Amino acid sequence: MNKVVSKEKFSENVTKLVVEAPLIARARRAGHFVIVRSGENGERIPLTIADADPQAGTITLVIQAVGVSTRKLCALEPGDSLTDVVGPLGQATHIEKYGTVLCCGGGVGVAPLLPILRAMKAAGNRVVSVLAGRTKDLIILEDEVRASSDDVIIMTDDGSYGQKGLVTVGVEQVIKREHVDYCVTIGPAVMMKFVALLTKKYNVPTEASLNAIMVDGTGMCGACRVTVGGKTRFVCVEGPEFNAHEVDFDELMMRLKA
Repeated sequence: MNKVVSKEKFSENVTKLVVEAPLIARARRAGHFVIVRSGENGERIPLTIADADPQAGTITLVIQAVGVSTRKLCALEPGDSLTDVVGPLGQATHIEKYGTVLCCGGGVGVAPLLPILRAMKAAGNRVVSVLAGRTKDLIILEDEVRASSDDVIIMTDDGSYGQKGLVTVGVEQVIKREHVDYCVTIGPAVMMKFVALLTKKYNVPTEASLNAIMVDGTGMCGACRVTVGGKTRFVCVEGPEFNAHEVDFDELMMRLKA
C-alpha cells in the first residue's frame, strides 16, 4: 500500500497528491509515468510522475477528476493509501543540450511538463515556457515552472490571467522573436495537434507526450495504440513521447472520445 503523505487542491477538479513510493522515486526519470489503482476493484489510471524526492521516498501525482475512478483518487486524504502504484513505466525523455527549448503545457499537462523542463534546464538549455488554461484557476505549478525557466508566457482563453488567447498565440510569439531549437508540448490532444501544425510550419522539431487510453501499461492489450509516421505504436512502452509532426492526432482524438 502506498500512503498519501500530503494533498493540495489546485482547483475544484485538479488535485496534487504526494505518495510514498521509495523504489519508484529512486528509479524515475523525466517522462516516466505510473499506473495507480484505488480499491481492489478500482480502474487502472495512468499518471505522469510530476516530481519525485528520492530522499523522502515520495512521488508527486497531479490528478484531474473526470470520472468515478479519478474522483476517488482526488478524494483521498493524507494517511489514506493507494491500492497499487506500478512504475516507472514508459520511456524516459531524451534530454540533451539543444540550445533554446520551448516547453508548452495546457491545463494538467503542465504537471508532466515540469520534470522535463527542469531536466532541459539542467542540461544547459535556455528554456522558454508557455502555460495555457481556459481560466486563471487552471494555470498550475506556475512558481515551479518559473524557477526552472528563463522566460514564462501565460495564456488564458478568457483573458483572466496573462494574455488572452490559445497556447499557439504564445508559441508563435516566441518563435517569431527568437530562434527555437526544440519544442516539447503536453496537454489535451487538440492543443498538441495545433502546436504541432504551427511548429511544423516554422520547421521546429517537436515532441508530444500522448495521453492515450491505457489498460495494462506493458504493451500487452494494445488499447494505447496510436499511428505515428504511418506505423502503429504503443504509447505505454514506446512512448509516451513521439515526434509530434508524425502523430495522427485525429485518430488519437477519436479513440479518446470512445
